[in-house]
Amino acid sequence: MSTITLKNIRIFTNHGCLIEEEKIGSDYLVNLTVQADLSKAAQTDNLHDTVDYVHLQHIVKTEMGVRSKLLEQVGQRIIDRIFEEISLVNQAEVTISKLNPPIGGDVEEVSVTMESER
Repeated sequence: MSTITLKNIRIFTNHGCLIEEEKIGSDYLVNLTVQADLSKAAQTDNLHDTVDYVHLQHIVKTEMGVRSKLLEQVGQRIIDRIFEEISLVNQAEVTISKLNPPIGGDVEEVSVTMESER
């Protein structure tokens, strides 16, 4: 099994339970790791035999653009789409971090990690 990681995808969007979060928005970092058998791609050097990380980034960007109150829902949507669209992926883990969350304290970020296997 092999691993592909997309690290610190920076996205500005408007998730959260507060009205202010919907109106103002926040910065987020998304980290995504998927596992797949990439042995064929290693031999063929063909993009069609691997997991295209451009496709993964597109899924993350699209799902992060759909407003949700909870990061848990966004994370699960990202994983569900990966499994629907990329049959080579056997396992996926996504961590979504809200930078400078409005929680009444000096907190750099809060993060939610979701993980699933096919």
